[in-house]
Amino acid sequence: MRYAIVIEKIESNYSAYVPDLPGCVATGATVEEVESAIREAIEFHLSGLREDGFPIPSPSSHVEYIEVAA
Repeated sequence: MRYAIVIEKIESNYSAYVPDLPGCVATGATVEEVESAIREAIEFHLSGLREDGFPIPSPSSHVEYIEVAA
């Protein structure tokens, strides 16, 4: 499965979340660190859903960039 993630720069680190998996979040000191942490968080989140007998949400978010004049 391939889930979209959102990475945001916070004051002194980075934060990431998964729009298709509410509550699935991670932080890290660098972009690389938060990407690794959110991958682990997704795996853990999906494992918990399976264990609890909940359905696994299908990835449905779509990410695009739009250029605008500054």
